[in-house]
Amino acid sequence: MVKAVAVLNSSEGVSGTIFFTQEGDGPTTVTGNLSGLKPGLHGFHVHALGDTTNGCMSTGPHFNPVGKEHGAPEDENRHAGDLGNVTVGDDGTATFTIIDKQIPLTGPHSIIGRAVVVHGDPDDLGKGGHELSKTTGNAGGRVACGIIGLQG
Repeated sequence: MVKAVAVLNSSEGVSGTIFFTQEGDGPTTVTGNLSGLKPGLHGFHVHALGDTTNGCMSTGPHFNPVGKEHGAPEDENRHAGDLGNVTVGDDGTATFTIIDKQIPLTGPHSIIGRAVVVHGDPDDLGKGGHELSKTTGNAGGRVACGIIGLQG
């Protein structure tokens, strides 16, 4: 069992902790708790770089090791880091579990050392027809992020 964690921070009062676990070559289970967000859907992605020197902007694009277009988590054509949306309740919090096969914690496409980012708006999953749909899901600004690190 490999375990990882990302502690999310932002200058906008958004915070959270995201846990990642993977058993052998199986899918990665992502569980998280977020607070300080506006109610509704928020894009949730693994970004390519574990660099927060310029806040969440320096985390780079979505993690996309095989050069695909942006899509929904269940789509064949998607970035590995496209994890869809998290749903935030009226109290500004979200608790969620995502199981995904494209974000391993070991091997050449490991997400360890990369970043997880929460966006300000819903991810249109590549289907919105906006010029940004096929690259970012038109998910808006980066409101919180954290570097994914190994956990003991």
